[in-house]
Amino acid sequence: MIEAQPNTDQNQLFEVMSTMDHEQLVFCRDEVTGLKAIIGIHNTVLGPAMGGTRMWHYDSEAAAVRDVLRLSRGMTIKNAIAGLNIGGGKTVIIGDARKMKNEALLRRFGKFVNSLNGKYWTAPDVNMGERDMEFIKMETPYVAGIPENMGGSGDPSPMTAYGVYYGMKASAKEVFGSDSLEGKKIVVQGAGQVGKYLVNHLMKEGAKVFISDIFEDKIKSITDKHKVGVIDPDKVFEAEMDIFSPCALGASLNSKSIPQLKCAVVAGAANNQLEEENIHAEMLAERDILYAPDFLINSGGITNVYYELLGNYNKDRVKAQTSRIYEVTLDVFKHASQHKITTHKAALQIALNRIESVGKTKLGY
Repeated sequence: MIEAQPNTDQNQLFEVMSTMDHEQLVFCRDEVTGLKAIIGIHNTVLGPAMGGTRMWHYDSEAAAVRDVLRLSRGMTIKNAIAGLNIGGGKTVIIGDARKMKNEALLRRFGKFVNSLNGKYWTAPDVNMGERDMEFIKMETPYVAGIPENMGGSGDPSPMTAYGVYYGMKASAKEVFGSDSLEGKKIVVQGAGQVGKYLVNHLMKEGAKVFISDIFEDKIKSITDKHKVGVIDPDKVFEAEMDIFSPCALGASLNSKSIPQLKCAVVAGAANNQLEEENIHAEMLAERDILYAPDFLINSGGITNVYYELLGNYNKDRVKAQTSRIYEVTLDVFKHASQHKITTHKAALQIALNRIESVGKTKLGY
C-alpha cells in the first residue's frame, strides 16, 4: 500500500484503485430518493470488508471519491492492527444529512449493500446512527450497529471513545512518564458522538478539557453537562495544550496546522488525520509531537460492531479487547523508536505484516 493521495480524475479511476490496492468501487444512484453513494472495498484478505457509512455534503463528487478511497484503505489497516478477522471497506453518501436523510433513501442504499452478498458490511459513521441502521437492515442483513433492543451492539461511538481514551493514556505515559490525565490541558476538536463520550472519560479523570465544533448544538450538548472551555474552530490549532485530540473529519493535520500546534501529544478519533501520511507524520516527529496513529486508537468502534457480526454480542468482551489498545499503542511507540521511524509507519508495518502473514496462511504457503 502506497501513500494515500489519489488523483481522482474520472479517466484515471482504475489507476487510482491500483495505486491504493483497492478491489472494488461501487457507485450507487437512485433518482427517486436522490441517493448518491460510493462503496469502497479495499481488501478482503482477512475477511469480508467492514466499515461504516458516513453522509456528508462534499464540495464535489471527486472529493467524495477521494474520501471513500482513503477511508476504506484506512479500515483495512485499522481492522488488521486491531486483530479482527475482517477486511476494509467504507461508504460515503453525498448530501446534507440534516436535509436529505430519510427512510426511503436509507432503504434504497440498503438494497445496494445487499447486492454485494456479504462482501461488504456497513455500520454507523459520521451523521449516521442506530435508527439509520434500522432502516438499512430492513433491506439487508449485512449491517451492524443496530439498537441493542433489536439484538445489536448499539451505537459504536462509546467504544470508539473508550479506545481513544486508552490510546491517549498510553501516549501520556510515553511522553509524561505517567498515564494519568489529571490536570492535563486537552483540546477535543469535534463535539459529535465520539467527542462527547471522550469528554466524559477525560472529565472523570480530572483533565482540563476544551472543546471546539462548527455546530453550536453539539457544543451545547457538552457544556450543559460539563464545565469545559470552548475554543473558536478557527483558533483551535493555536491553543496552548498538552494533548490535541482531533475528533472531527480527516486531514486536519497538514502543512498549515502542524506548525501552529502547541502540544506534546496528538491522540484523537478522526480517521485519516494526516493529510499526507508520510510527510505530515515526519513533520510531527520533527516537532517532537508524539502521534498516536488514528487507525489504531479509534478501533474500538469497529471492534464493537465486529463482535455483533460474529453473533452472541458481549459488551464486556468488547471492552476487554478495546482496552488492549493501551498495550498495542505502547508497542507501536517502542517499534518506532527501535527502528527510528515515525509512529504512523510503525503501526502501518505491524498491520501490513499481519495481512501478509494471514494471507499466506489462507493460501497455504
